[in-house]
Amino acid sequence: MYYLGIDCGGTFIKAALFDQTGKMFSCVRENISVISEQAGYAERDMMELWQICANVIQKTISNSHIPPKDIQAIGISAQGKGAFLLDKKNKPLGRAILSSDQRAISIVRKWQQLEIPEKLYPTTRQTLWTGHPVSILSWIKEHQPERYAQIGTVLMSHDYLRFCLTGQLYCEETNISESNLYNMALGKYDSSLAELLDLKEIISKFPPIIASNKIAGYVTADAAKLTGLKEGTPVVGGLFDVVSTALCANLDDETKLNVVLGTWSVVSGITDYIDNHQETPFVYGCYAEPNKFIVHEASPTSAGNLEWFIKQWNLDYQSINQQIEKLPPASSSVLFVPFLYGSNAGLGMQAGFYGMQAHHTQAHLLQAIYEGVLFSLMHHLNRMKQRFPNATVLRVTGGPTKSSIWMQMLADLTGMNLEIPEVEETGCFGAAQMAMQGVNINTKLLESQAMAKYSPNLANFEIYQQKYQKYQVLINTLKHLV
Repeated sequence: MYYLGIDCGGTFIKAALFDQTGKMFSCVRENISVISEQAGYAERDMMELWQICANVIQKTISNSHIPPKDIQAIGISAQGKGAFLLDKKNKPLGRAILSSDQRAISIVRKWQQLEIPEKLYPTTRQTLWTGHPVSILSWIKEHQPERYAQIGTVLMSHDYLRFCLTGQLYCEETNISESNLYNMALGKYDSSLAELLDLKEIISKFPPIIASNKIAGYVTADAAKLTGLKEGTPVVGGLFDVVSTALCANLDDETKLNVVLGTWSVVSGITDYIDNHQETPFVYGCYAEPNKFIVHEASPTSAGNLEWFIKQWNLDYQSINQQIEKLPPASSSVLFVPFLYGSNAGLGMQAGFYGMQAHHTQAHLLQAIYEGVLFSLMHHLNRMKQRFPNATVLRVTGGPTKSSIWMQMLADLTGMNLEIPEVEETGCFGAAQMAMQGVNINTKLLESQAMAKYSPNLANFEIYQQKYQKYQVLINTLKHLV
């Protein structure tokens, strides 16, 4: 028996087939474009997304040579936040607006001035930023009132893909719990939150909430024709991708944190209680296990920055690692600010290099990109260590884990031990585990998983810390330009 996991991220959509032991039999991925026709915009064509998703599923099944009737259930993991809107006939209402979109920056600034985030936080356990559904909806209400009036349903990306597969409308709990319209204590939507944000009429546009491992519907005849799936195959609620990677990192206590390096930098930990004594407003969300919360810090300041430069310079990862390996650690004066897609230091801050001189080469710039991504990650890690002071181990997932150079740099910078779970396609596998649970399959698969490990080189720790301090000074200086 087999289980299909789909992972819809910032730049790729993937599908993979697993058996109930966790063995992967086939995986296909395709690029999904981000449309950015204006500064700060990040959109996605919803029909194109579904077509690519259907194609990826079809290819995965075809490559596996597994009969569709043997696929028992389907789960979807996806990038969180953003807004995927349907009209009142359940058709896409324009392009989806992604979580990396920044068009609502003036609205968020206004809310900050009015101290709205502080009023929301005790109920939502969320901060407020441009990629939240409420920020995007507020922008649409202000700038596109005709479109706003046509909204029939508000979804996030995996909710939309699940609807395309099943025809059923739900919002999945791990994702919608971080929408700023969810009461964390009560475990449901809260209309008073919508009223505080001047969005009281929108709360009725959110469909019922469904748990990650509960069956939300079954593959329709139309979806079966497009995907090659068997009509009637169960589809479960699915997961916020941050939760999916935390599941695959097998965080079993508060001494371990999960670092995700992908389009976003994410640091997460798992707890069974909300700590009301912390001064920092930590973001909490519902976890995919009963009575547990995921706590995380995140920003779109990660490996997506490197991807942009790879496209400009036509490079490959092997040559990048070879160039950086030849350089002494943190030896150059070049600093890179990894804010091509957003910032974790201040609204409106942008990317750039500082400290270049004539003797610097492409290798020095690439080294600075690696360093800058990790220096930005330190902002989140340092904050998370306030909430998880006993954390000594980082379990790291994401594309950069394939670079031993980058991973050793992270160990040396943090002074912490790294463990790299040897789980293929964590987004797909986490979703597949929810599919297994949906049809009553025990998924305790990761208790003795293999880990690649990196120990910090203490001789390099101080060197990286000194350069990190310079990065912090640069960031604080750049804030005056915004």
